[in-house]
Amino acid sequence: MTDQLSICRNGVPEACPERFNMARYVMEDAVGKWPEKSALIVVDGSNPSVASEVWTFAEIDEAIRRAAGTFAAQGLGHGDRVLIRIGDTPRFPIAYFGAIAAGGIAMPLSSQLSADELSYIANDAEPRFTVLDAKCPEFFTTAQRLSPDELDGDVLDYADTRCDDPAQLVYTSGTSGKPKGVLHAQRSVWARRMMRAGWHDMCESDRVMHTGAFNWTYVLGCGLSDPWCVGATAILNAGDRAPEVWPRLAAHWKPTIFAAVPGMYRRMQKYGGDLREGFASLRHALTAGEALSPTVHEGWLEKTGKPLYESLGMSEVSTFISSGPDYPTPKGAMGWPQPGRHIAIVGEDGHPTSLGETGVLAVHHSDPGLMLGYWRDDVRTRDAYAGDWFLTGDLAVMGEGGALRYAGRNDDMMNAQGYRVAPQEVEDVLTLHPAVTECAVTEMPVEDGLSIIAAWIVPAMELDLESLRAHCAVHLAAYKIPRAFYSIDALPRTTNGKLVRRALLPVNTGHAINM
Repeated sequence: MTDQLSICRNGVPEACPERFNMARYVMEDAVGKWPEKSALIVVDGSNPSVASEVWTFAEIDEAIRRAAGTFAAQGLGHGDRVLIRIGDTPRFPIAYFGAIAAGGIAMPLSSQLSADELSYIANDAEPRFTVLDAKCPEFFTTAQRLSPDELDGDVLDYADTRCDDPAQLVYTSGTSGKPKGVLHAQRSVWARRMMRAGWHDMCESDRVMHTGAFNWTYVLGCGLSDPWCVGATAILNAGDRAPEVWPRLAAHWKPTIFAAVPGMYRRMQKYGGDLREGFASLRHALTAGEALSPTVHEGWLEKTGKPLYESLGMSEVSTFISSGPDYPTPKGAMGWPQPGRHIAIVGEDGHPTSLGETGVLAVHHSDPGLMLGYWRDDVRTRDAYAGDWFLTGDLAVMGEGGALRYAGRNDDMMNAQGYRVAPQEVEDVLTLHPAVTECAVTEMPVEDGLSIIAAWIVPAMELDLESLRAHCAVHLAAYKIPRAFYSIDALPRTTNGKLVRRALLPVNTGHAINM
């Protein structure tokens, strides 16, 4: 125990200032030093050589403060929520940082969410405002609606908030099947300084290209906040995201850092063409969102000759375990606690284990990036802790020197395209279909480094694949819809009636539903 604790106290980070606003912190240094430098270049994969928009730091800063001025003029108070559902346009980060700049709480949501999912979140969070694009489905909310084009009010100075004031409310799948709100403080961006040291190593001269959608917290953090904090240029694609597009975009715009989920690295190796030529400008690449398989990692190194650094995190604390230029990962390990992080492996007794023992990966309550708590759920927040340790739900082993090896999850949460998905959320939708008596879903590996969501259904009548998919599409975001369906006579259960999901694999436990 003593050995692990001496390792997990991995340095002491500089304390976050008491008076602190996340949006101000992200913008002010670069605006003061490089106001006319390109902060954001928006490109379109269908025309790789042309930028659809270019924003300087001075222009982005003014747009954010004009958005803040709009919210303030409309009556946004400190702590009021702003639900944001916009497609891939700079108006998303402008609305997001604008709400935080005004002292409100930004709620970034995926453009893939269905009307049912949006209604549930709006009812749960009770936002004061929504900022929605024209393609957003109609959903029930009492909030005042603003168009992204309306966020052009008088310039407002950044709110004088405290570091522990709430700044963003992120919704993620809960083990109960319903999305749960994770509330973060203004100081959460301060914790990203530890990611700079232990993972991405961004600096003023970098050009950072991210493959994700503008709304994703992986993009809002690694693709925008992190570059802007150090004066680097962010490059985001608002168009075609096919795997063959990225090497062409990189060849023209010459990023020095590239970020994606492991699934995109796998697809690029299969369909992307000459990756060595396309990514010749890189210093290194980054990956997060799901586990990186050794095969995909080795394939990237072989095809590009560029390092690929992985990071592990979750909505409640963002990324906190990683490899980086100064922290190469030993073979078989997932990374190291980032410098300044206070990490441990906790046993069933709630205390850190000895080195080499499997337990739950945990983060100390003092970490500045750790959430304030689950939205309006003190019981769930309390139950997520064992003493001073927040329990992530990931199982891991800490080896000599502090390197961590991943050992799976201690619950049934699935990973779909980098998003966490609760099985019950999908099952609740499927059981509404008249042909489904009962069902179970689980994550199913289909090849090295690739898993899909699969559904096993006890049918009430003949099953029709198109009908099932259409039904799911009405109620679920696209990434939550099962990619494989199997008919089964009965679900595997214990003598006490508990579902045994692991018994659903391999796939020969059921009959595939064919077209």
